[in-house]
Amino acid sequence: MLPISPQALAAIAGAARRPIRADWSNDGGQTWTPVPKLVAAEVRPDRTAECRYSGTADLAGIPLGPSGVNSVVSQIRLWQGIQGPRMDVEWIPAGVYVVDRLSRTRYGAQVELLGREDAIRSASLPAPRMVGPDSAQALAEVLIGEALPGVPVAWRPGVTPGTPVPAFVVEEDRWGALSGGLDTSGVGTGIAAAMGAEVYADARGIPTFAPVPTLADPVVWRIPYGVALVEPAEQETAEGLINLWAVSGDGGDGGAAVGPVYVWDGDPNSLTYAGPDPVGDPLAPQREGLTGVRIRSARYASALITDIAQAQEVGRARLADSLGIQASLSFTSACNPALETGDVVEVEVRPGEWQRHIIDSCPYQLGAASMTCTTRTTARRLAI
Repeated sequence: MLPISPQALAAIAGAARRPIRADWSNDGGQTWTPVPKLVAAEVRPDRTAECRYSGTADLAGIPLGPSGVNSVVSQIRLWQGIQGPRMDVEWIPAGVYVVDRLSRTRYGAQVELLGREDAIRSASLPAPRMVGPDSAQALAEVLIGEALPGVPVAWRPGVTPGTPVPAFVVEEDRWGALSGGLDTSGVGTGIAAAMGAEVYADARGIPTFAPVPTLADPVVWRIPYGVALVEPAEQETAEGLINLWAVSGDGGDGGAAVGPVYVWDGDPNSLTYAGPDPVGDPLAPQREGLTGVRIRSARYASALITDIAQAQEVGRARLADSLGIQASLSFTSACNPALETGDVVEVEVRPGEWQRHIIDSCPYQLGAASMTCTTRTTARRLAI
């Protein structure tokens, strides 16, 4: 969760003013000019989207054209304020964006916004380039710095910036080299993916490498029944569910191949339990009467995985990201602008029944009192 004072957090569920504001910049965010009037704005944080933040804004009183707001170089910064009783306004960042589309209006412009990932994504390499060998930090900061000059890179606890990365070729896709994807041969790419991490531009617009969130992470917000939650609309789907990963390094830099390393859901209380040893003893469920075990397996290979420990870390991250059901929860009168996608919240879905959920998306209108969150949680068997 973004930094927020206890007073502001307490004011969220009560009577609080929610002022909004915006700034614009044409020099990559080195200097910012206040927007005279932010008429309205919507913010759409989404962990499953390529741009973590996207949105729209209605700006009034701004200059347009080469020396004003335009769709070529302009960046927009949004803020949500919280002001409870006997406290000053506390401003929470709500994303830094590039302008994807601009429509002129009588009083200014309506803009469609994408997070700073779009600036990296659109800065494709003009020619294939060999990068590395070097540390993940050194390579990532060069690739990001070329697309976003002067913008720092953050490394959250749980990610090792000094992870060695072997030499590899970036054909064109700069963002794919940083985040992840598949090359033409089907081998995984991406510095973050090879560390078992994810990369995104956070609410302050800073490119951030962070661990893949899990339900074991600390709870950042507890939402009691009848206070912040109207009705949980629970939906389940097995789409994208994987409970057994085979991870390997393909030795693409001329080194020895790594793995495969197998990582699976070994929790007997989980609905996605893969059995005691689905690789070495696949008949164990049949022999032990575990008729509910069902294997959903997938493979991941990357030339950037250089040792067994790294392969295990990647496997754990991919398993954490592919287990669980999808659940939709509706919140009211509790729009928390400090909530980030990937945060773990505890929700009282029914009186006395608390569930942990990972926030996948939490869109909201700036100035509004409500927000709707799409979350993910692990399906567990209930003891009878």
